[in-house]
Amino acid sequence: MYETLSQIAQTWGLVLFVIAFGLVLIYALSPRNQKKFDEARNIPLNEGDE
Repeated sequence: MYETLSQIAQTWGLVLFVIAFGLVLIYALSPRNQKKFDEARNIPLNEGDE
């Protein structure tokens, strides 16, 4: 019983991790979010301009 549950958890855990990784990758590489990431990238450079 334990071995069966362990195997199911490992398999579905891997599947969920791959899906989550893919979603994060799509979010990070989406052209729609590029402006947001460009602004965040420049925050340290704009810090002393106040």
